[in-house]
Amino acid sequence: MKLQHEFEVPASPSETMELLLDAERVVPCLPGAALVEVTDDGTWKTTMAVKLGPVGLDFLNDVRIVDQDDAAGVVRLAVKGRDKRGRGGADATVDARMVDRSGGGTKVTLDSDIRFSGQAAQLGRPSVIQDVSSRLLDRFAECLRTRLDPPVTANGETGEAAPPLPPPVQKPISGLSLLLVAVRGSLARLLRRRPRSGEEGSS
Repeated sequence: MKLQHEFEVPASPSETMELLLDAERVVPCLPGAALVEVTDDGTWKTTMAVKLGPVGLDFLNDVRIVDQDDAAGVVRLAVKGRDKRGRGGADATVDARMVDRSGGGTKVTLDSDIRFSGQAAQLGRPSVIQDVSSRLLDRFAECLRTRLDPPVTANGETGEAAPPLPPPVQKPISGLSLLLVAVRGSLARLLRRRPRSGEEGSS
């Protein structure tokens, strides 16, 4: 399943890439995720808790930087995850591109190719994943903006860059939240297709 997300941050492409490649700062920005360690070969060991209705999945993930071009502002990450209790897994590649905006800041594009297996494949329906991933990436982008946006002092001057935020409380992604997001997305699409009053039956 392929997904694409775009967002903007108030920093240069090089500053944005530096943050995206800093495991200790960027992993806690993704809801439900936590950094365990960074190994000697550069692999990020992370966890991510996902609860879909009565089924809870606790993923152990290995994240590796497989390609990086600082000049072009692109980086590719490979993610391999497995549930602790053997209920399935997920493999993904994430291509991030950072483009300098003429008015300042950076436009970030994330292209993800995700492949589920086992029970995770049965639960990870495309429509649900699309709606939920958009919601999670909105929160991820807001966290990045907070970390990259320097504070403004009382006299209106820009101060030093904000210190790293403490890791957020890690909570499983609720199955009810997934369902509500999917229902809202479906209703919105239905209402957009519904004919206006008075148009039904007109020639």
